[in-house]
Amino acid sequence: MSAIHPKSIRDVDLTPIPGKRYWSSDREWREEFIYFLMVDRFHDGRPRAAAAAGARPPAYPPERLRRFCGGTLKGIASKLDYIQGLGCTAVWLSPIFENDGAPDPSWGSYHGYAIRNYLAIDPRFGTKQDLIDLVDKAHDRGMRVFLDAVANHCGDVWYYPGDQPYYYSEDHRQYPIGGWRSPDYPVPVELRNPDYFHRRGQIRDCGWDNLPETQWGDFFSLKGFNNEDDPAGLELQRLIIDCHRYWMREADIDGYRMDAVKHMGEAAIARFCQAMREYAYQLGKRNFLLFGELVGGDDAINRYTGPNTAGKLGNKTVFYGLSSVLDFPLYWTLPGVIKGFENPAKLVDRHEALRARALSRGELGRYLVTFIDNHDQIGQNRKRRFAAGAHQRQVVAALGYLICALGTPCVYYGTEQGYCGEGDGDEFIREPMFDLDDPARDFLDPDNPIYQAVAAIAKVNREHPALRFGRMYFRDISGNGYDFGPPCAQPCTLAFSRILADQEVLVAYNTSTDQTRRDWVIVDSGLHKAGDKLRFIYGKEGEVTVRAHPDPANGSLAVQLELKPMEFVILT
Repeated sequence: MSAIHPKSIRDVDLTPIPGKRYWSSDREWREEFIYFLMVDRFHDGRPRAAAAAGARPPAYPPERLRRFCGGTLKGIASKLDYIQGLGCTAVWLSPIFENDGAPDPSWGSYHGYAIRNYLAIDPRFGTKQDLIDLVDKAHDRGMRVFLDAVANHCGDVWYYPGDQPYYYSEDHRQYPIGGWRSPDYPVPVELRNPDYFHRRGQIRDCGWDNLPETQWGDFFSLKGFNNEDDPAGLELQRLIIDCHRYWMREADIDGYRMDAVKHMGEAAIARFCQAMREYAYQLGKRNFLLFGELVGGDDAINRYTGPNTAGKLGNKTVFYGLSSVLDFPLYWTLPGVIKGFENPAKLVDRHEALRARALSRGELGRYLVTFIDNHDQIGQNRKRRFAAGAHQRQVVAALGYLICALGTPCVYYGTEQGYCGEGDGDEFIREPMFDLDDPARDFLDPDNPIYQAVAAIAKVNREHPALRFGRMYFRDISGNGYDFGPPCAQPCTLAFSRILADQEVLVAYNTSTDQTRRDWVIVDSGLHKAGDKLRFIYGKEGEVTVRAHPDPANGSLAVQLELKPMEFVILT
């Protein structure tokens, strides 16, 4: 584990480190609670103290947030207690490899998605040893660490003729490389091969969902790799695979989040995932997580995940190999329902659309990583965090929903503190969690009411297996205790059950912002009988009584829940 970074893939040793016992966990993917952070924005490692209760970062000017702010790997390692205290079991880091830079070290791709050196940590984030130390400290706590894999493209390491922007024109029209921007990059040096790039210009506004442009074009100024099945494309894929296996060997990481899945191509994703998973087994690591950023609806998701992921590509069978994908359909639906301006039927429909993909209702959670905020907020013209304009109780309800519903919940850093950035650029939703002007102050407040509530809900999740493995059913509701039906208008009582063997856990939320609701909610008639009690385990004290339907011919059972505005509760 020399401090000297290799420059060529020929210098990379992929045999397991002699005498090292690689860390492995028996937890399933759906048991994780992931904390996603941008390395540059989380913490700089200085001995800071949390600001006064309720304090948020100043409204820094956009130009300041477009620069590196100073977050480091050491900073993350110093605050693992904060992340674990929230109830999170895993940390997902934004890309940490060396990115496009400038003579001024404060400028460059602070977000990490413009990689120029796949074999070195960006020095602004720290060193390889810092990563190793972070992973070791996380493992000592029983936490997993996931890295962000950018295998679709690299940074702006070369330019088109005249250093002018070129755009996708015709499917098979390639452009020459005008020149390399530095004699030292990209790394590994084998990447300095024009045939390893598509060279078709930037994806046009009309091309993001059109094949083959969406796979062959460049992401803006970033340079798209040739991930095709031609000889050069296969060489390129092997090169990128070995770079990512190198970090598994060196740092003992536990998974990769795959960037831009639908832009890579099906066969390339399959090869990458198969190679990572098999190498993990070789190292002695089990349950290596590979989850993808797949921006699309269920038709796209169904192609890549679930028990039936084999598909045809020409005359070949392709096994995509992703463990899970980010659940964009839920991200586009849940916020509006929680805030009370979207029909709750849309949320029910979103889950019903999953039925064809799993072995059982409980198994659906294995294939989705759920979220309400992230670093892109894709689909928004004006970028806006969930908490912008929202009440704290709505933030708690949204995160509580993720923790209790199907899927692997993922919280974006700052959401647990009520961060509410919004504006006309990504920088507005990528606020630092440490004060850029006061070196003694950060904003990691474990006494924040949102943080406290999320930690309590996560504890309930750990104590009740039904919330991790159980089947999920949305519950019919009634205002009069007689006429029941699914919630179909706002405001409403939104309720669902998770059932595992003989245990039912009921989760409910009042979407009204100003009215208490006293709705009846259906519970499982096979697990309960009239007169039984359900006990509140989060949100309220006491218990409610199971009642038979007033019509003797109707065998359903229900409980009446009195919920204050935006109140979120869990019962069993």
